[in-house]
Amino acid sequence: MISKPLAKIAKVIAGQSPASTTYNSVGQGLPFFQGKADFQDMYPKVRMWCTSDKRKIAESGDILISVRAPVGAVNICNQKSIIGRGLSAIRPLPELDRLFLYYFLKANEERIDALGTGSTFKAITQDTLKKIEIPLPPLNDQIRIAHLLGKVEGLIAQRKQHLQQLDDLLKSQFLEMFGDLARNDMGWQYAKLDGYITHLTSGGRGWAKYYSDSGKRFIRSLDVQMNHIGKDDIAYVNPPSNAEADRTRVQSGDVLLTITGSKIGRVCFVPENFEEAYISQHVSIIRTKGINPVFLSFYLSAEHSGQRQIKKQQYGQAKPGLNLTQIRNFQVPLVDISIQNLFAVIFERIEAIKDRYQQSLTDLESLYGAISQQAFKGELDLSQVALSDVRDDAEVANYSEQVEITEAEDVSINFPDTEYLLDALTDMSLRERLLNEWLESYYQQIGRAEFSTDKFLATAQTRIAELHPDNDFELGTGDYDVVKKWVFDALASKKLSQNLDEANNRLRLTTGKSA
Repeated sequence: MISKPLAKIAKVIAGQSPASTTYNSVGQGLPFFQGKADFQDMYPKVRMWCTSDKRKIAESGDILISVRAPVGAVNICNQKSIIGRGLSAIRPLPELDRLFLYYFLKANEERIDALGTGSTFKAITQDTLKKIEIPLPPLNDQIRIAHLLGKVEGLIAQRKQHLQQLDDLLKSQFLEMFGDLARNDMGWQYAKLDGYITHLTSGGRGWAKYYSDSGKRFIRSLDVQMNHIGKDDIAYVNPPSNAEADRTRVQSGDVLLTITGSKIGRVCFVPENFEEAYISQHVSIIRTKGINPVFLSFYLSAEHSGQRQIKKQQYGQAKPGLNLTQIRNFQVPLVDISIQNLFAVIFERIEAIKDRYQQSLTDLESLYGAISQQAFKGELDLSQVALSDVRDDAEVANYSEQVEITEAEDVSINFPDTEYLLDALTDMSLRERLLNEWLESYYQQIGRAEFSTDKFLATAQTRIAELHPDNDFELGTGDYDVVKKWVFDALASKKLSQNLDEANNRLRLTTGKSA
């Protein structure tokens, strides 16, 4: 397959940074993209606008590439925009399909990053960027390759969405069965976890000398993920035959909790028939009787119940960590064991579905890598990919995009001003109150349209910018958690319902009861 330097088959436009006085967050001027921080999966997210006349323009359809650390990431510009020094825009000439170029650059991000220079702040020069060799099969084959990669990429995104939806479904099921434990709206009595514990210990030091390429599983803090034991980068030991090893050997039904390190508070349970395994010094074993380990793990992992207690225990400590006394003092709700067991059954069924989706995701990611590697080397048989199918799919995608835009624009949302808005930007408790008021307003205004957390947050961000244009405040993770909690409460109270959108194979949130 022939190849050509990028500069021979595309126009490369270096970005420049206009004066900061021309930046704004209220939509005046053109969207302004500065670097990878503005990138999403495929298209950039507008966070800033610019009114400067001294500017470099990217047109809709240009490929945006990050040229300053981190180097090599790409997105597709979907509207006329201004680009800063951290980006270059690549405008393909007629012989080069833009999606083919996008997927090639995306597949070679690490290689492009390696071309960057600079000891403290890596960057790639325009000359180096223009010299990158681009494979150039016939245009129709470029279109076919981009189509195939786009198809697989779409399936990957769909699988990730399914996994997230299953996580959300489990959280809503927990909320429905046990209520909002932060507010204790079901009136549960609480007791110390100590009353259920039959064995509580942490791992010992000195395991390094027992490390092996095979043997028995060794569970470190990084292996303890929320509600499951990780399967990547597994470590093994040949354990000694002594009391220390017996003390730190896990059993089915144990709950494992990270107590030191960078990820204190991650918790999981040991499933039935788990392999022989031992814990490191950064992990504790909580062995109990009379409380379901699946329920206990999920309770301790929940942000507004177990995790809140864990964070509170560490507050003010010079070196964050949990000791065994603090674990014994954890407060747990006195929920009937039969209800706990029912939740465990639901959890395991959902996890079984997640395992299948995760395996499918892994297979799709491997397929994507194999197609990319073969396609850009000219080794892929494209004879079975009809251009008519490609064009039909493109028309459907374009139609779907227009339908989504139309539906989104059908409902005009207006959030009321409030006298405490400015204070709320610096006070999380006030901001929680504000977001809850706006969520109620949003709920009332959307009618029977889909309830979209993304649209709500975007509208809230825009409203804040409208009311206080001189403030560069951005909603963050804590605000998203407030919205999620409101949604879970709304699901529990039947204000919102989850409905399956069979056409797009996804769950939709709507007002009122399920159809």
